[in-house]
Amino acid sequence: MDLNSASTIVLRVLTQATSQDTAVLKPAEEQLKQWETQPGFYSVLLNIFTNHTLDVNVRWLAVLYFKNGIDRYWRRVAPHPPLASVWSCGPFPGRTDGGSGAAVDIEDVFKSVVQIATQISVLIAKVARVDCPRQWPELIPTLLESVKVQDDLRQHRALLTFYHVTKTLASKRLAADRKLFYDLASGIYSFACSLWNHHTDTFLQQVCTGDEAAATNSLERTLLSLKVLRKLTVHGFVEPHWNVEVMGFLHAVFERLKQFLECSRSIRAENVCRDRLEKTIILFTKVLLDFLDQHPFSFTALIQRSLEFAVSYVFTEAGEGIVFERFIVQCMNLIKMIVKNYAYKPSKNIEDSSPETLEAHKIKTAFFTYPTLMEICRRLVTHYFLTNEELMMWEEDPEGFTVEETGGDSWKYSLRPCTEVLFIDIFHEYNQTLTPVLLEMVRSLQGSTNVEDASAILIKDAVYNAVGLAAYELFDSVDFDQWFKNQLLAELQVSHNRYKPIRRRVIWLIGQWISVKFKSDLRPMLYEAIRNLLQDQDLVVRIETATTLKLTVDDFEFRTDQFLPYLESMFTLLFQLLQEVTQCDTKMHVLHVLSCVIERVNMQIRPYVGCLVQYLPLLWKQSEEHNMLRCAILTTLIHLVQGLGADSKNLYPFLLPVIQLSTDVSQPPHVYLLEDGLELWLVTLENSPCLTPELLRIFQNMSALLELSSENLKNCFKIINAYIFLSSSEFLQMYAADLCQSFCELLKDITTEGQVQVLKVVENVLKVNPVLGPQMFQPLLPSIFKGIIDGERYPVVMSTYLGIMGRVLLQNASFFSLLLSQMACELGQELDQILGNMIEMWVDRMDNITQPERRKLSALALLSLLPSLNSVIQDKFCGIINISVEGLHDVMTEDPETGTYKDCMLMSHFEEPNVTEDEEPPTEQDKRKKMLALKDPVHTVSLQQFIYEKRFQALMETVDTEIVAQLQEFLQGF
Repeated sequence: MDLNSASTIVLRVLTQATSQDTAVLKPAEEQLKQWETQPGFYSVLLNIFTNHTLDVNVRWLAVLYFKNGIDRYWRRVAPHPPLASVWSCGPFPGRTDGGSGAAVDIEDVFKSVVQIATQISVLIAKVARVDCPRQWPELIPTLLESVKVQDDLRQHRALLTFYHVTKTLASKRLAADRKLFYDLASGIYSFACSLWNHHTDTFLQQVCTGDEAAATNSLERTLLSLKVLRKLTVHGFVEPHWNVEVMGFLHAVFERLKQFLECSRSIRAENVCRDRLEKTIILFTKVLLDFLDQHPFSFTALIQRSLEFAVSYVFTEAGEGIVFERFIVQCMNLIKMIVKNYAYKPSKNIEDSSPETLEAHKIKTAFFTYPTLMEICRRLVTHYFLTNEELMMWEEDPEGFTVEETGGDSWKYSLRPCTEVLFIDIFHEYNQTLTPVLLEMVRSLQGSTNVEDASAILIKDAVYNAVGLAAYELFDSVDFDQWFKNQLLAELQVSHNRYKPIRRRVIWLIGQWISVKFKSDLRPMLYEAIRNLLQDQDLVVRIETATTLKLTVDDFEFRTDQFLPYLESMFTLLFQLLQEVTQCDTKMHVLHVLSCVIERVNMQIRPYVGCLVQYLPLLWKQSEEHNMLRCAILTTLIHLVQGLGADSKNLYPFLLPVIQLSTDVSQPPHVYLLEDGLELWLVTLENSPCLTPELLRIFQNMSALLELSSENLKNCFKIINAYIFLSSSEFLQMYAADLCQSFCELLKDITTEGQVQVLKVVENVLKVNPVLGPQMFQPLLPSIFKGIIDGERYPVVMSTYLGIMGRVLLQNASFFSLLLSQMACELGQELDQILGNMIEMWVDRMDNITQPERRKLSALALLSLLPSLNSVIQDKFCGIINISVEGLHDVMTEDPETGTYKDCMLMSHFEEPNVTEDEEPPTEQDKRKKMLALKDPVHTVSLQQFIYEKRFQALMETVDTEIVAQLQEFLQGF
């Protein structure tokens, strides 16, 4: 690429790529992507982003493409030969065998605006990851010299680059790279500390003198130098506690934190420094948290000071007026990590614990005295659990209040979950000390609270929250059943609007205890209370009540008979709540509750689902842009179909288009809906009383699904099997050829488990249609036959091979003869030789078959070859009889009254099973499988009688006498 002519073209395309018009933007992006592998392209980009006369947006885009190119091509082994072979001319300028691509002059960082300077800094760091220090030894010294200069802009840009380089080098994990970083950290740590101290002192002095602009610049440098120190401290030393400078810096962090917190008193929210100041304070806490995480034993010397600092600012008056939410969260996380750190917990056998562990445990124990724990517990409960700010959110956005994020890692960033997690961990660690404290708080709140006393209501809410969070720890200390009857039920009946926090908290509390300690006999009283609260005037209370209902219904001790009297009213009220709420997350939540109720009561739901069935199509249409809500609708439909059974066919006008869309890989929503859509497709088939044209047409989606070969393949095979059981003739006539072709492709590259799944489908086809099945899947059978002769090494695959061949041999002998002739022709062997080899391998690998049905099938199939004049079959007679006797041992049971044997697999007629309350009723597919079994030789032919009728007495002389004796014992009575 000629640089002069190319620059103009690339500049024009980059300008187009900054356009807001997609018609201009898209072609430009495509063109730039094509140029990525062209030698000289990055030289042009370099010229563009270092040209300060050009538009900032164009320069920013140029440096972005250059930076991304480094990830792909800044190495000797690159994915494109022209780039891999030519270092000096492409793709990157200045990249030669002997030295680094210091193609980007660091001076360009100093001159650029901050957005572009940041990108160039990251770019340099990416090059440094590959080349520093071996191919680019001058980088670090250059940066260190640059941060000493007096020019503010140059100094800032140098610090920015220094930080990004340090951050990138610290992230390398190979042992040799770690060693290089340790050496680097040791060499520059003193300088980094003095740099940080200098900028910190300068900032504090400038704040005192009121020089706002200068203070802002100094604070920016303080922040960058602290970021460098954080990486060096946490990742730059194997045993940092032996380094005096490192430990000195960490101790200095506490002093600096106090100075910055005091400084924050004088810097108001509107001050330009305020945001940076808070970021710096948080960065100090991150230094401590990261160091504790990476070096828990090195942190031992800091435990006492960390706890004193965090507890004083968060749980005493010392923090009033200066702490802010993010800082409180960080301090609480610091306490939590120390309390819960496994490195600080001695073994049950003290002698097995390390001295470091015992020392850390001793410091913790000395700090967490009874007064300290009591104060932390009281402050957590009464000061942090429910605040006036949260009550305001309750009023302004009730649905947003109910779905506030509290799961996952939210405790690391959000105050409410952070306080609750800290309370749980401290209570678990010191439950013997804290249980009496919490119980005393509960006792002091007996009886209903004055609705006019807002603070008393908040305190009761907080205490009840604590009892719910500590439910497992309080198992032996709280008689929850008595408390429920004597106190909590009465609180749920206080209907005053100002008492709604307590109604909501009490129903939440019951939900926390339901799986811990709650008598089954009290459930009807609870259902009554839930039904009343689902009609509460406050939306938050109703949503919380729905959550507790889900926990109650989903509990191990749930009994349908207790719930049925309330089912109709509960379902109606939940449906009304579903219609009332407007936000997606809330609708999803209520749908999950409805799904859970439908799942637990199963068929009992049928009389009450009419309203929901009518509403779901409307909700589906409204949720076109909300795929997660559609997932919740799919889950509800799954349980609905299972509950309705055969009656689910009335849902087909809505149900089948939903399945069609969810499982069509050409439709974008399938990314979100496919898994649940396949599950819905499967349960629809399992509960379908008959095959409809529309249900048959949906199968057109399957071919593309099989090509995906994703984790959903197992469900795809289940769906195919369901079609086979539902209506094999119609289904196979339309789709057998495509299915056979898909299976042939799949078997070329699939796991053993996947191979078995494919073969089981073929086996089911032969089971339901023994006459046409072998012809339809004929292309697959030669490889199965050959697999048997070659002695397939995987037992589970061999077992399936023998199951398929057993079906063909037993139920379609004429087709087996044709297959035998085909194999003889293909392999160039005599027909009898092929047959003999197959029987020999079958007998030899009989132990691979573990299912009694398949073992009996093998015996019946091989016995079907007898009697025979064929000498090869006669030669294998002993093996066939051995298999038959093994089969008899598998399937025969002795009648204790008559002393005779009978085949336990025989089935004579279909009986509807008696289903208990805890059992799921049989699906339509279960009934179809049972009817199919009544036609299956495995279940209709007595192996005992089959052997007896063969009358091959003359050949029995060749059989082992012990086998003969066993056979005669089984044949008594014939």
